Amino acid sequence: MEHEIIRLEHIDVSYDGEKVLSDLNLSIRDREFVTLLGPSGCGKTTTLRCIGGFTRPETGKVWFDGQDITDLPPDKRQVNTVFQRYALFPHLNVFDNIAFGLKLKKLPKDEIRQRVLQMLELVNLKGFDRRRIEQLSGGQQQRVAIARALINRPRVLLLDEPLGALDLKLRKEMQTELKMIQKQMGITFVYVTHDQEEALTMSDTVVVMNDGEIQQIGTPEDIYNEPKNAFVADFIGDNNIFDGIMRRDFLVSFGGSDWDCVDRGFPADGPVDVVIRPEDVKVVPTQQGMVCGVVENTVFKGVHYEMTVEINGLHWVIQSTDCAPVGSTIGIQVDPNEIHIMEKLFSGDKNICYGTITDAHTVSFFGGEVSFTRPDIDLPKGSRVRLTISPHDIEIVSADKSHAVGFLESVVYKGAYNECILYAYAIDAPIMIYSQNDEQVATDIPFRFDFEKIEVVPCDGEGQS
Repeated sequence: MEHEIIRLEHIDVSYDGEKVLSDLNLSIRDREFVTLLGPSGCGKTTTLRCIGGFTRPETGKVWFDGQDITDLPPDKRQVNTVFQRYALFPHLNVFDNIAFGLKLKKLPKDEIRQRVLQMLELVNLKGFDRRRIEQLSGGQQQRVAIARALINRPRVLLLDEPLGALDLKLRKEMQTELKMIQKQMGITFVYVTHDQEEALTMSDTVVVMNDGEIQQIGTPEDIYNEPKNAFVADFIGDNNIFDGIMRRDFLVSFGGSDWDCVDRGFPADGPVDVVIRPEDVKVVPTQQGMVCGVVENTVFKGVHYEMTVEINGLHWVIQSTDCAPVGSTIGIQVDPNEIHIMEKLFSGDKNICYGTITDAHTVSFFGGEVSFTRPDIDLPKGSRVRLTISPHDIEIVSADKSHAVGFLESVVYKGAYNECILYAYAIDAPIMIYSQNDEQVATDIPFRFDFEKIEVVPCDGEGQS
């Protein structure tokens, strides 16, 4: 096994007072192809910039081959970067663009020429040395940018969504070429993308990130087959994700039925997330089905049919080579090995907040930003209270109708609704909302409470407003 070449240790980064990376720890081995994967705003590019020296962490250290390089400027690190915008020099031809760094070092002309020609052959641009940049396609320009970064012989190459500007066919071709280049050069690649297919196709190791934190690290096979939580399962490939109750070891209840599984160690009758991949559901005649449902929609995907099936109020996505017509009833079977049980991202199924009685029958909470009056609440002024709020009783609304605003961290479809987890600015804590609408992750979301359904009890001073 190769030794560690990069280590990020307790990294914190904030922009304009907003936390971007929170106590991030990551180890990268020499000659490894590592992909930082996650949605926009999750912190993956900031992580890359910390490695490259373009962003200095507020706290924590960056280590390179055992040396602390936290304060080392980018040009002093054995690291080069390829950005999504290639920043090639339009007034220089391909040869001079690639040779630019070597000319700054004043290397002999013969050595420069030899190394440039080697790079051109490596990136499949042999014979393009005299071409002007505007004469190249997007994929060819990207190869030039990679060659320019590699010619300085860095030990680590950082790539920030370099394929984002390419069309789908060219992007797939470049995925293969990048992996080949990495193997031929024998150096470490750290690659940033929000594209799951890119991560699974090219990587030795995938680092899944969300909201400035690492959710899971593993091989592509580990990430796909054994996601650690609902966010990872939802972000990597298609999945059915349902709320469940772990009755006991090897038995989970969801969708109105009990199911055998292979997981254990969860609290009895505790809430869990249940993940089943669409390709792992077997379509059978109704009399053979563990449960039965009605086909709502069918789409031909080339190698299989993708069906949406309503089963006991939940919408399952099922992929099968057999097509069932819309409106028909089918049975399904799921092997216990294909039912994956995970701890919930959000503890429990209720939001807990704390407030204060500010006047007769009036409760102030959410840092004092929100107040409501209920005749059934009769406590002395100044009393501390605990508020229990169901995710069903918080509604995402337009800004002019809202009670508060939060930053949307993740959205996971649970078969009947979207589970939205957002960071509530007023109380510096997460809030869970169930919504029927698709919401944009990494945006500010206004929401309002159904005050009539909030449970209020005295808490003897516990909690914070």
